[in-house]
Amino acid sequence: MIGKGSLEVSLSDAEVRDILAGALAELPVDGKRVLVLIPDHTRHAPIPLFFRILGELLQPRVRALDYLVATGTHAPMEPERIYRHVGISAQEHRTLYPKVHFFNHEHLNPDALATIGTLESGEVGRLTNGLFSQDIPITINRMAVEYDQILIVSPVVPHEAMGFAGGNKYFFPGIAGLDLVQTFHWLAAVITNPVVNGVKDTPTRRVIDRAAEFLQTPRVCFAFAVDRRHELACLFAGEPRESWSRAADYSARLHIAYLDRPYGRILGLTPPIYEEIWVAGKAMYKLEPVVAEGGELVIHGGHIREISFVHGREIERIGYHVRDYFLEQWDRFAHEPKLIMAHSTNVKGIGTFSGGVERPRVTVTLATSIPRATCDRINLAYRDLASIDIDEWRQDPDTLVVEEAGQVLYRLGPAPAVT
Repeated sequence: MIGKGSLEVSLSDAEVRDILAGALAELPVDGKRVLVLIPDHTRHAPIPLFFRILGELLQPRVRALDYLVATGTHAPMEPERIYRHVGISAQEHRTLYPKVHFFNHEHLNPDALATIGTLESGEVGRLTNGLFSQDIPITINRMAVEYDQILIVSPVVPHEAMGFAGGNKYFFPGIAGLDLVQTFHWLAAVITNPVVNGVKDTPTRRVIDRAAEFLQTPRVCFAFAVDRRHELACLFAGEPRESWSRAADYSARLHIAYLDRPYGRILGLTPPIYEEIWVAGKAMYKLEPVVAEGGELVIHGGHIREISFVHGREIERIGYHVRDYFLEQWDRFAHEPKLIMAHSTNVKGIGTFSGGVERPRVTVTLATSIPRATCDRINLAYRDLASIDIDEWRQDPDTLVVEEAGQVLYRLGPAPAVT
């Protein structure tokens, strides 16, 4: 593995190129087909820089240099949006990158998937500390087994289901079938977001790392963390688990903030890349630990008009509820998609359900372009965007206003000592 990082100075384009060149120099890819996994537009990452450098280094060598957007269960990206995402025009694609094709992952298309093995129940039980014990078929996008080499362009940040995103997460759920995705998201939800988020060794991470061992295609992961300016603070290239681990150590320093007290009201100003509650819910995932008991977390963003582009119907049917609402009524919900229930309880937060009464620890409010009637239907509170004076809220000593909410994980207590 090669790479470098700094908490003070971002990496230059030349340093990035040197790391990529060093990692690719000895790869036996001449005349071969290379598949690059990239995140979609909901992640802060300098994808145009990686695209340009990989093109310069690999197009003269390879037979094909194709890109698969690891959408997981997100909506596919339209061609023009992909071009903007990688920093080129359609004309530049035709003239400068003739060996490149772009694809979206299709998690619901069985013809796009291949089964590469099964995680047996006994091993699942061991990996999850006994929380789950069932056979899990391992399905993955067929392209992952059809190419000669896989490269992963992997931003690393704290994550509600994985502990930290990145690395082998670009296989599962990035380009996976639904069974494994459903299982580990619900597993993380049962453990609860405040326990999982920002932790490197989690049952879910162990599950996806083990599942990745079933894939035989060689792979190299370019794992990185960005600073508050969205510039590269570190970049490590190598085996996915090792490079991810090094980048996660930087992410823990860059993307986790520590406060000495909770706040009764938090206004999370979501970034434009969060266009639906399916991803804007990260504001709750990252801020839940610092909302006071009985407090309110406001997810703010006039650009948010949808609950979910892909899963909206299922979410509106189930609504948003605390974990125990589902667990205490399992006969009623056992048939529902576990992925949807995981999202539901992560957004609603921790709480209790007893005697038919649901008691969330905090109130989650939407101040978006989603109407009040929809908020009522999905069991979230509503605030009119026009009623919120952000500058006025900043002056309230018991209100915390957070820019780009969902990017940084907040916790209570002193920051850990640097080792």
